[in-house]
Amino acid sequence: MPTIILETKISAPLKEVFDIARSVDVHMKSTSQTNEKAIGGKVSGLVVLGDEITWQAKHFGLNQKLKVKIIEFEYLKSFTDEMVFGAFQSMKHHHIFEEKEDYVLMKDEFIYHAPLGILGRLAEKLFLTKYMKTFLLNRNQYLKDTVEANS
Repeated sequence: MPTIILETKISAPLKEVFDIARSVDVHMKSTSQTNEKAIGGKVSGLVVLGDEITWQAKHFGLNQKLKVKIIEFEYLKSFTDEMVFGAFQSMKHHHIFEEKEDYVLMKDEFIYHAPLGILGRLAEKLFLTKYMKTFLLNRNQYLKDTVEANS
């Protein structure tokens, strides 16, 4: 299964970084390029353990729905969302936060598996992993810019 690992250094207090990363409202703003909207479950505010969110977005010109559940949550340290249903065969996104001397290191570990057997594996290699990495990098840059501007 493809795994995307990203590290983003953010010059802001840990609580602010943690909260912006788990904000449903900020997530929608940070993914404006795909017009992501929370349409079910937790549709605004900060996610906590057990929350479910149904997202609607446009990827590759197609309207899609994805439902995730927060399956792990350790305040100011990490949280994990996992796909309940959606376009992937499986998807899990670990968000990890480490307070350093003068910044917060925000780590993403995004693990997914495309459907459709060998065709899915081919899509992963040809374009899907690059697409998802760019999507996550853009979101992380938005979070970094927003929280640093307000700190």
